[in-house]
Amino acid sequence: MGFVAASATTQPVSATEGTAETTPWITVADGFASFAVPTSDVQSTMGNVAGVVVEANFGPSFSLSELGLSRSDRAWTSVIGPLQPGLYYYRFRGDDTKIMKDPTNPTAVTSDPTWSTFLVPGDSTRLLANVPQGQGGAVETVTYAGEVATQQRSAAVWTPPGYDARRKKPYPVLYLQPGEGAASTDWLELGRARQILDNLAVQRRLEPMVVVIGNAGTGPDGRGELEKIIATTRRNFNVAHDPKRQALAGTSAAGAQALSTVLTHPGKFGYVGSFAGVPSDEGLRLNARAINAGTELLRLYTGNATDPAYNPTCRFMRTLDRASVEYDFDGVNPDAGHNWNAWQENLADFAPRLFRTAPDHRPSPGHAPLRHEFELPAAGTAPTPWLAKDANGNTFATVETSTEYATAQHVTLWGNWAPGGSWVNVHMTSDGDRWRATVGPLKPWFYYYKFIVDLASKKDPSNPTSITTEPTWSTFLVPGERSRLLADAPAGRGGSVETLTYDSAVAGGKRTANVWLPPGYDAKRATPYPVFYLQHGGGQNSTDWLEMGRAKQILDNEFLDGELVPMVVVMGNGNVSDYPKELLENLGPATSARYNISSDPAQRAIAGLSMGGFQTFAVLKQYPGAFGYVASFSAGIGTPTAGNDPTGLDPVAINNGTKLLRVYTTAPSRLTYDCFASFCHESEQGEDAVDSS
Repeated sequence: MGFVAASATTQPVSATEGTAETTPWITVADGFASFAVPTSDVQSTMGNVAGVVVEANFGPSFSLSELGLSRSDRAWTSVIGPLQPGLYYYRFRGDDTKIMKDPTNPTAVTSDPTWSTFLVPGDSTRLLANVPQGQGGAVETVTYAGEVATQQRSAAVWTPPGYDARRKKPYPVLYLQPGEGAASTDWLELGRARQILDNLAVQRRLEPMVVVIGNAGTGPDGRGELEKIIATTRRNFNVAHDPKRQALAGTSAAGAQALSTVLTHPGKFGYVGSFAGVPSDEGLRLNARAINAGTELLRLYTGNATDPAYNPTCRFMRTLDRASVEYDFDGVNPDAGHNWNAWQENLADFAPRLFRTAPDHRPSPGHAPLRHEFELPAAGTAPTPWLAKDANGNTFATVETSTEYATAQHVTLWGNWAPGGSWVNVHMTSDGDRWRATVGPLKPWFYYYKFIVDLASKKDPSNPTSITTEPTWSTFLVPGERSRLLADAPAGRGGSVETLTYDSAVAGGKRTANVWLPPGYDAKRATPYPVFYLQHGGGQNSTDWLEMGRAKQILDNEFLDGELVPMVVVMGNGNVSDYPKELLENLGPATSARYNISSDPAQRAIAGLSMGGFQTFAVLKQYPGAFGYVASFSAGIGTPTAGNDPTGLDPVAINNGTKLLRVYTTAPSRLTYDCFASFCHESEQGEDAVDSS
């Protein structure tokens, strides 16, 4: 199986000549991929487009997904990460229909020239890296006749380091096939077969062998083509003819073909591997004695619940068990689906087991047995999202559209499940007159999503949750220890949320704020409660901290855990021309008049995210000491330069009046960190904290 096929309306386009000489469109550092596609290049290649996305395997389980780019006068940009170590492939798509390769990236995918690749290194991908020059094997191409007399087909052949064409004992041989829609070159460019084999050989974990990568898994007569590949290999290379020194493996449809071969022609290959093959046992008559006698190793592989081979593999193993056919199962790969990231691991596990005594027959570390199928409700029979667990105990969410989009051309599922909580669109597939997608594994957390139907945002009508400022979004919570504070507190034990309505001279009318009161709040308590003003980000309002930020749940659970001082938390509407004035002259006095809160600055706190963090800085700048506790969440305020402090803050006044100043930012966004690191150094305030986690 190769890439998702482009629709009939997709138009591959080429970047303008000479673009490759410009600044790279992608930079990768510390696991973060940053994209900056010049606006002029997009215009010259795609024409006028309303949106541009990076189509890549960024989704959960390395699924193909779309990362939206933001437009400026100079470039379309975005950042995603931290990415898991692995090989990533990507291209650019404009308005769903126009596709463009990155001309600044010299990597290529022969079977589809619109793709480029990049490798994120790490311990888990050491086998994917190039070995030192001169230490690896060699790859050459051989040709053979296709079904049509004038047609020439080709296969890639890897020979091990030190290969000797005249060696007295012929080399064992592995015939490695790509799945339907793929090509032999995909095993090299996407499967990193050469790097995997080179590294295994250098580490002496691989029996010296010849590996032939053909196209027998893609043609209408796969078995006949495989025979031609075998004959060509024997004419050109010093390989064994003994079945016990021959192996066959393939991905997807080629994996199913390998299974069919070993079961219907037992003894033809001594070693057989199915990498996510989707087998069928219809009409299959198994001769277990012949299969077991003629096969040294039969090993099955599958990805997680997003892999179409997951359920068929479960059923097929039951068939083999009933027939007493001996086989190994590598277990369910928890981290990848039906894609090259999984098949790279499969090859790295399978190849060292060939033509030698296998060290063990157990699944790979972290892989789990597959004892039952991953069952989903029939289309249209259950509200979504539908949460289920796979064999590894990981949670997967399935959603589907209503029938009104049956004739849509391009439907994706947008959500915050990519690395770092990034928003990406996962491709949905047609299921009758509906579209459906399963995403995962999802860590315990709070997720929000929507459908993108032919560029238009649509809400999931079967999910009753809502976001006031984003009417097409729906939400769901994956329970677990990691998301415990985001879950509802036990009934009757949490605090309460009220709406405060007040007059605003700044806004010139009535405004509202949401106020959280701690459990047992006493309006007549002798000691007034501390007060915390919590601000939202740009494009949001006072409802977002409740509907998206789960503020009530966090405050309730922290209080019940004994981690929270009883306080009043005010979530105001920051969409106003002068927020410091709004807070100090309107919202603050209205809160004091309504609730039993302290007027002591040491008992007052303020924080905000993004735009709200910027407003927090403005309050800190104009009214130093008015709030004893101050924090910003991911708020950029500019980068300091020599002789220029963009904050305009007064360190002395702030140090004298502030008990805690805490700054939060994510790793790829350094503006806030750089600025406040400079400020804190100058102020020499010991209680400052910059949290860059």
